[in-house]
Amino acid sequence: MSRLTRADLAALPAYVPGRSVADLARELGIDEAIKLASNEVPFGPLPGVPEAVAAAMTQSHRYPDMGVLELRDRLADRYGVSADRIVTGCGSVALAEHLAKATCLPGDEIVYSWRSFEAYPIIAATAAATAVRVPNRADHGHDLDAMAAAITDRTRLVLVCNPNNPTGTSLRRDELAAFLDAVPGNVLVVLDEAYREFVTDPDVPDGLDAFGDRPNVVVLRTLSKAWGLAGLRIGYLAAQPEVAGAVRKVITPFSTNGLAQVAALAALKADDEMRRRAALIVAERERVGSSLRAWWPDVPPTQANFVWLPLADRATEFAAACEAAGVIVRAFAGDGVRVTIGTPEENDIFLTAAEKYRVG
Repeated sequence: MSRLTRADLAALPAYVPGRSVADLARELGIDEAIKLASNEVPFGPLPGVPEAVAAAMTQSHRYPDMGVLELRDRLADRYGVSADRIVTGCGSVALAEHLAKATCLPGDEIVYSWRSFEAYPIIAATAAATAVRVPNRADHGHDLDAMAAAITDRTRLVLVCNPNNPTGTSLRRDELAAFLDAVPGNVLVVLDEAYREFVTDPDVPDGLDAFGDRPNVVVLRTLSKAWGLAGLRIGYLAAQPEVAGAVRKVITPFSTNGLAQVAALAALKADDEMRRRAALIVAERERVGSSLRAWWPDVPPTQANFVWLPLADRATEFAAACEAAGVIVRAFAGDGVRVTIGTPEENDIFLTAAEKYRVG
């Protein structure tokens, strides 16, 4: 029998969603489990968002503004760029996929660090591009020298996650500038900054501010994390007009839905509250990270809203021990465990489970 789908996809791992908290709670016979697996913020929607979404529901029988003009204008004003440089989509990951479609033909190459965002191999495969994985350094960060050396005349796209998901490590301004100088001008470099709002280290650059005017640089951002819109899936990119225009051509029409558009506009009005909440996460990030490094000294510093435990072949076992305590974390088998920073109470429960595992 002939195949009805692409044979190469059989070897591609599917994106793994986080486990259901309701399922774990039922399994353990407890009232409520804790989910620290998906890098969500734990505080609920920002002020004004539920009301804006409720009002927009009265127009849900209408198609949304396909050009996303009001939101693009708002983002352009916020970042001091022209609106024709802004593209929105169904989360920053969807925009990364559209960038691959806009740049790659079958056999072209996409270079990225590994381990990095688990969607990158899927993005490369769905574009029929060749994925070129460059191993992380011993400190779990991007090896930019090796990534530059991996670029060939077939390379069309380089994905740089800063801070890196899932390791939390970050690139500094000087090393990133040197890397961008080394990349050929016909290769597009995507700075994936989904966790930018949690960055406190002044040496970790704002990619849009520092490098956004370079012709071959695209900056990805999302409103799913610090802005609390994970359930509505909306992200954006900033690129030069030529690149942004090409991306718009390959985006599924109306994929930035109407509720997401009004929610994003409402959320952006609550900038002070977003920053207050991000500061709470940062404070807990430092507390949790300090505790974990006392037990596992090789836990790397993080500038995101999660921490990385490089537990290698113990990753799955550790995640299972956390689940037994009612806490869902994200295991990457053979590599490590990513733990989202939650509320102080949630983090305390996780730390208790982690310490029990360590001494048990």
